[in-house]
Amino acid sequence: MTTGMRMMSKFAYGVDLGWAGQLQELGFSWVDDEGNRTDPIEEAKKNGANAVRLRVFVNPPSDAFWMKRKDERVMLGYCDALRVLEFSKRVSALKMDLMLDFHYSDHFADPEIQDIPKEWEGLTLNDLEERVYTHTRQTLLLFKENGITPKWVQIGNEINHGMMFPAGGLKENPKGLVRLLNSGYEAVKDVFCDCLVITHLAEMNKTDECDAFFDNFFDNGGKTDILGFSYYPYWYGCVDDEKQTYEWLLRYHRKYGKPVLIAEIGGDDENEEECFKLLRNTIKALKAIPEENGLGIFYWEPEVNRDILPDRYPLGASRLKGEKTLQYTKAIKAYDTGTVF
Repeated sequence: MTTGMRMMSKFAYGVDLGWAGQLQELGFSWVDDEGNRTDPIEEAKKNGANAVRLRVFVNPPSDAFWMKRKDERVMLGYCDALRVLEFSKRVSALKMDLMLDFHYSDHFADPEIQDIPKEWEGLTLNDLEERVYTHTRQTLLLFKENGITPKWVQIGNEINHGMMFPAGGLKENPKGLVRLLNSGYEAVKDVFCDCLVITHLAEMNKTDECDAFFDNFFDNGGKTDILGFSYYPYWYGCVDDEKQTYEWLLRYHRKYGKPVLIAEIGGDDENEEECFKLLRNTIKALKAIPEENGLGIFYWEPEVNRDILPDRYPLGASRLKGEKTLQYTKAIKAYDTGTVF
């Protein structure tokens, strides 16, 4: 494995705001620390964020809700290419960096659910390669035509076990999985040659599982620029520990010769002090990776609170300040103080 090149760029203090546009259309608003109405992107920037991550689905439902399970209704956010573009224009106007996260599904993709887009069902692997390439390229061309240049593009979301099951399953078709991922990589580079491609796994604490993915990926000619990970101690049942976080990140960087990035992180919205410490510790761990190969951190949906979501997702970083009014908690202020490290 060759050593990854040093990425000479500013550290990313990122926020994933994929729900914000839909919430605003539903009548939600945000206020600053003084209670004055504000924009959720501007307020995140005011608190130290310099980058925004947005997800892209293939053909999401028009109402932007999904029945994940029989009794679990999930808000998706406005994640079709056109509405992601419109939100990205707001990000660009604030001179914040942009990450696009391609799920290659019509709804959320994660380690358990990697559904093939309905329109792509029944296609051969060769056809799926072409669809991944075309969907990625056409979406990015739309952004390019509108003057929006992402700094990063993520090919697949939390793909520990593969993507677009079963065609791209790690166990079912390990070489085919790499072909699909490389097709997305090539599409990115064909449109934005300087854009950095991220390969994103969940649960970086499961080193055997992550190694199984990356060993297969690189052994079969996988192409990527950055290794991205999700880190949620709340879900994983582990205690946040700066030293352990650093050791995990350093291990992946050294073993695979690529820079590392926390593509998703979050803590309990009812314990803002603990969440603040989680962010501070993770920032410190990333910044300790040699030669600036710890590139940044992205909080997943800090603009929400569990009480406004149909599935009561608990890892936002906002509090309710009245009916349909939200305010960021102390947690996100870890970004404002992060520059002292």
